[in-house]
Amino acid sequence: MGFDSILYLNRSDVEAVDLSMMEIIDALETMFREKGEGRVEMPPKPGIHTRENAFIHAMPAYIPKMQSAGIKWISGYPKNQERGLPYISGLLILNDPETGIPICVMDATWITAQRTGAATALAAKYLARTESATVGILACGVQGRSNLEALNCLFDIEKVKAYDIYPQVAKKFVYEMSSLVSADIEIVSTPKEAVVGLDLVVTSGPILQNPSPVIDADWLSEGSFASPVDFDSYWKGAALQQADKIATDDLGQMKYYRKVGYFKDTPEPYADLGEIVAGKKAGRESDEERIISINLGLALDDMATAIHIYEKARQMGIGTVLIA
Repeated sequence: MGFDSILYLNRSDVEAVDLSMMEIIDALETMFREKGEGRVEMPPKPGIHTRENAFIHAMPAYIPKMQSAGIKWISGYPKNQERGLPYISGLLILNDPETGIPICVMDATWITAQRTGAATALAAKYLARTESATVGILACGVQGRSNLEALNCLFDIEKVKAYDIYPQVAKKFVYEMSSLVSADIEIVSTPKEAVVGLDLVVTSGPILQNPSPVIDADWLSEGSFASPVDFDSYWKGAALQQADKIATDDLGQMKYYRKVGYFKDTPEPYADLGEIVAGKKAGRESDEERIISINLGLALDDMATAIHIYEKARQMGIGTVLIA
């Protein structure tokens, strides 16, 4: 394919490439190691906000080791679910690092879901107890499914407790995930039941600047690991302050979000996930530690995933070649 053409991959094309969750986890581990060594480029993501709690973000990044450079233009609109539309939607553009010329445009919806789950699993690899076997999922939509799928790749999951404010969404979650994981999946009627006594906890609702959190102190057990992929929307300050360690995927982005009104009651993180993967900061140091990793979602995640999709799509002859 020459520089007078560009490969277009729609949502079906991206999924047809069939990049496995384990491949994405491995790609993110390589990327975070590079990030920890300072060998990547990722400016803070600018955005616009056309509705309350909605966002449209531009997310550029470059990973030299993977020869992956590009930008994701992604939106998150919580009220879309009431319209029967996806909460997250967007496009991703890859550029040739040598010339800057665009080489691929692809749907970013599937990538966003899968890399988010993969980032949770990678954080858990370093920060959760290796024998973790029980999972709580709060909010059973797309992110809830991808996070459980990813955790199942690295842990022998035996029991899952699933909570959602919409019972029909929880029922769909059980139906769909039962074919992917061998664990017993139980629908619970309160958020507390999906947290107390469980080894791994994921909250995956909409990201809200002024949330009404429900998870309180003492819900997360000693030795447990939690991944709030909805920032701190589910978590009261008292619960976050009880953590022995709080990590994040990018210290700079968390600092930015604090300035614009998020994380009002969240303690400062002790480490960036890149520092942990690169061995520059400690991961879990005892079985008793409560550890929370607040992954904000990085353009680096997307570029680490997208380059593999692009390469496999070319090998498999998937997609539409657009001629300039």
